[in-house]
Amino acid sequence: MSRPTRTIIDIQALRHNLQWAQSLAPHAKTMVMVKANAYGHGMVKVAHALKDLVPAYGVACIEEAKILRQSGIEQPILLLEGTFSADEVSIAAEQNFWLMVENQPQLQAILNADISKPVHVWLKVDTGMHRLGLQPEDVSAAFNTLSKSDNVADKMVIATHFASADDLSNDATSQQIDQFTQVLDDLDAAVAPLESLANSASVLGRPDSHRDWNRPGYMIYGASPFNHPQDNADQLKPVMTLESAVISVRQIAAGETVGYSGKWQAQRPSTIATVAIGYGDGYPRSAPNGTPVVVNGIECPLVGSVSMDMISVDVTDLDAQQAVVIGDPVELWGKQLPVNRVASLCNTLGYELLTRMPSRVPRIYC
Repeated sequence: MSRPTRTIIDIQALRHNLQWAQSLAPHAKTMVMVKANAYGHGMVKVAHALKDLVPAYGVACIEEAKILRQSGIEQPILLLEGTFSADEVSIAAEQNFWLMVENQPQLQAILNADISKPVHVWLKVDTGMHRLGLQPEDVSAAFNTLSKSDNVADKMVIATHFASADDLSNDATSQQIDQFTQVLDDLDAAVAPLESLANSASVLGRPDSHRDWNRPGYMIYGASPFNHPQDNADQLKPVMTLESAVISVRQIAAGETVGYSGKWQAQRPSTIATVAIGYGDGYPRSAPNGTPVVVNGIECPLVGSVSMDMISVDVTDLDAQQAVVIGDPVELWGKQLPVNRVASLCNTLGYELLTRMPSRVPRIYC
């Protein structure tokens, strides 16, 4: 029998979440974000599992897009950060990669490219995120210049990205929408562009941001972008379950310590279960004592430091009801324990825990 650590990827839950996103914005097209190995879920498998439902995919870079093409994905693929060198424009034209344009060098690379067929362009405007995008006052000129080029396909998309969409009470999102609307009003365009604003949080909670294209990511994988209950987010189903098993059980006396540096000390005679999972498997080393771990369907507290390949769990109370033995199932996050809950205890985000899932953890698709 192999090491019991693995992730279970629930394809039915994945498809449910996508269809839920589509139902919330029935007049928009839904571009699924599969960057960062589909948030740790396996980019190729996820893309193929959704390809009958998805008109296009979003990735961070051309390397990710190439992997999808080589796997047989035929839909358009948007390079969210655009090109990093001018030679990527010709590759994009050949392979139907759509290009985000957020700066003048990227714009000039498209204009100067020697290509036989035009590329589809998304023009990024910085409405307040201040990370990528043209300044609002520069968008009209850029749009007009690109519109006149034979290298650019018809129907460009104007896009922006929200900085605080996960906080529905924050006025910043409304201000960004207003800024975006002003940019569109200032365009002197013979053909109106398509529009794209909504990420996962705004798909779920800001119907006023739903336009021609929505770009959900995190919600597709069954995790809520909010740190509180939200009616639409509560309908999501976790896609990834990180699981392992108990590999050792021991009794220790009150006063004994557990793990490296003895950071946890038993206050009573305790039963300690060792689980085959560690920071080498993507489980956060920053997880503090008391972080919940589900053993035999019951939450038990993590104790001691997280090691590279193992953690220790205090199963004293559980053991008093039913003896914990080697081989008992353990869930670190998933259907019984939301990844956001674990992440909050580790002072990070569920996004990080999912996307940094390493290759040594097998992904089982069901």
